[in-house]
Amino acid sequence: MKPGPVPGIVVCLGLALVALVALLAAITSPQRALALYRVHFCDARKERLFLSSVGFFGGFAVVRTITIAIHFDVGPFRDVVHDGAHIHHLVWGILLLLLVGYLWLVQVALGIASASRWASRLAAMVYGVGAALTLDEFALWLHLEDVYWGQEGRESVRAVAMFGALLSAGLWGGPFFHALVRAAVHTVRRPSV
Repeated sequence: MKPGPVPGIVVCLGLALVALVALLAAITSPQRALALYRVHFCDARKERLFLSSVGFFGGFAVVRTITIAIHFDVGPFRDVVHDGAHIHHLVWGILLLLLVGYLWLVQVALGIASASRWASRLAAMVYGVGAALTLDEFALWLHLEDVYWGQEGRESVRAVAMFGALLSAGLWGGPFFHALVRAAVHTVRRPSV
């Protein structure tokens, strides 16, 4: 069964959002974008929530794109198979979630000390990617069979996952995105010398 229009729309919207943020950051200047980021994400907990949302959204868009490419035999992508068994991306998501859970359990990537801030950021992104890989195959958990391309696998899971990622990214990153848009508009409107 071929995928319907929903995956393509979801992937396109996700990639459009990423492209828009990159364009705004480029227009604003990397230094100004970084300064805005530091102002809006000075709290480590808020930054981790935002980065996990970005990781979730980005991971979901990438895994959808790769899965569609595999399904239509486009590009270099192929299923991962071991001893004749297809390894679903759900497995990789669970492994990433276990890794991040372990890191947080042993308090490696909590962002408490300034030296561990980079580890905290990375763990938050990996957590989001792991959640995306896992939730993208939620129908597999529910039905205990591969219904990824069937009706059961298409409708609500993608819509809920995408809406959750967009909502949380907007919730945690809204003030930053608003300031970035304002700075980009100000840069564009500023007369050149």
